Amino acid sequence: MTSTWTPAEAAVRTGLSLDTLRYYEREGLIGPVARTTGGHRSYSKDDLFWIGLIGCLRDAGLGIADLREFTVLLREGGSGDRITFLSGHRAELSGRVERLQTAIAVLDEKIAHYTRDAAHG
Repeated sequence: MTSTWTPAEAAVRTGLSLDTLRYYEREGLIGPVARTTGGHRSYSKDDLFWIGLIGCLRDAGLGIADLREFTVLLREGGSGDRITFLSGHRAELSGRVERLQTAIAVLDEKIAHYTRDAAHG
């Protein structure tokens, strides 16, 4: 069983492009990624887990600056700072979910209305 992956394998496993992996490393969001004796990146299971977490946080709406801040909190800050950071972003995300649910309800109402009109007209 492989315990490390090449950049191409890591890209496939994470669903990210090689450019994105390199960008995340340059931005300090992942890594430092280990290198082989030949100087090639070698991604570990922990690297892939962290990349997955970064992807999840990106899906939650965190930008690169937010991710940098979170990475610094993980490396230097206490757990209280991490909790505050994540709780704030969770509250923002919950607000977005509520607004999206309202928008979906309006769309459903309009679809039903126009469906009734089409059936009678």
